[in-house]
Amino acid sequence: MTPGQRRLIIVSAMLLLAALGWALTIVLRPAIQRTIVITTGADKGIYRGFAERYAPILKRDGIKLDIRGSSGSIENYERLKNPDSEYEAGFIQSGTATPQETDGLQTIAAVSYEPIWVFYRGEATVDRLAQLRGKRVAIGVPGSGLLNVARVLLTYSGITASNTELLEMNAMKAYQGLEEGQLDAAFFIGRPDAEMQQTLLNSNLKLMSSAQADALVQKFPSLSKIVFPRASTSIVNDLPQADVTLLAATALLVSKDTLHPALVYLLLEAARSVHGGDDYFTPLGTFPNLNTSEFPVSDESTRYFKSGRPFLQRYLPFWLASFIERRLLILLPFMALLLGLLQALPRMARARIKNRLVVWYREIKALEDEIWMNTQPTPDQIAQWRDEIENIDAHASRIRIPERYFEDVYALKQAIGVVRDRIAQAAAKVKA
Repeated sequence: MTPGQRRLIIVSAMLLLAALGWALTIVLRPAIQRTIVITTGADKGIYRGFAERYAPILKRDGIKLDIRGSSGSIENYERLKNPDSEYEAGFIQSGTATPQETDGLQTIAAVSYEPIWVFYRGEATVDRLAQLRGKRVAIGVPGSGLLNVARVLLTYSGITASNTELLEMNAMKAYQGLEEGQLDAAFFIGRPDAEMQQTLLNSNLKLMSSAQADALVQKFPSLSKIVFPRASTSIVNDLPQADVTLLAATALLVSKDTLHPALVYLLLEAARSVHGGDDYFTPLGTFPNLNTSEFPVSDESTRYFKSGRPFLQRYLPFWLASFIERRLLILLPFMALLLGLLQALPRMARARIKNRLVVWYREIKALEDEIWMNTQPTPDQIAQWRDEIENIDAHASRIRIPERYFEDVYALKQAIGVVRDRIAQAAAKVKA
């Protein structure tokens, strides 16, 4: 074996050991995290409700959903785009953020409409936001998506802080302000069956039906036009007494793009279970969906809506599917490398032993050629040839190799015997 071949074998073995060590480290680490930290919203808000319904579904697969409250959509966005934060998923209202390519966020799914309700006091009917000019209007709390959307919609209608008293306050305070006459109108957001919405819908306050919904959606594409049907609150009392046209944002389930793919699939399953039914505004199966372009859609979501969960996750318990996907599959290339090396080692060992024998075969061949070319050798030459063949024989007898290669040694011995006979024949001719 040449020095270059020996170095190649040593380097290959070192690389293999390093690769196997790295793979072993991965195998010994937990196959997948068991907790997802999700940022939601107010304690009794719509996002908190979604997360609390996700939690028991995820728990069935051994995943804990760590639910953290926030002031709303904008704070959720700020938390998630921070790569060093502990938050991994959350809800963001469409139209409340200006995503950047460097955010590192992805949409898992659009999960629900978020109706925007404008309740007001007074005898006059309000169906345009411009009619609120000069009034006292509550528009949400800092950090909430509602605050951002309300300001945009009011600006389109010519209403600003310079001509109208815009007040930042939470839903409960806004409701109390309307009831006590301290406010003229207030923006709210949430599902019709939410506690605050039920309180508002069953109160004496008036609900604005937007006559300009189509134009506002054209200006603000992140919103949708929806209809709250007549008598949806109470068929007995016929509340409301007419269809109400509303604007609605869309709740987006968003995560960092580093979230493990297996967890993305679990969140999608939870979202489908929670949001897949029909409600006031959408038929069965409308949500979850991928009808959004605010954040890049995750690859797992695209595959999920095309063909469902991955094969292993469909037929195996989640922990086992994750084990196979993360631990065993990652070892396959190294197993293939190891198998190839194991198959090559015997050939390499045989080649190394053959090389040890080839050295002496070359010596024998050179000696034989010299004998054939010299037709009239002198006694000194005969003596030299005999010394050389005996020297070769002595070295061949000292070669230490495994038993399975003994036949190669004896083949060398036979070659030595052939040349020894040739020397004897040459010596006989000299004597004759």
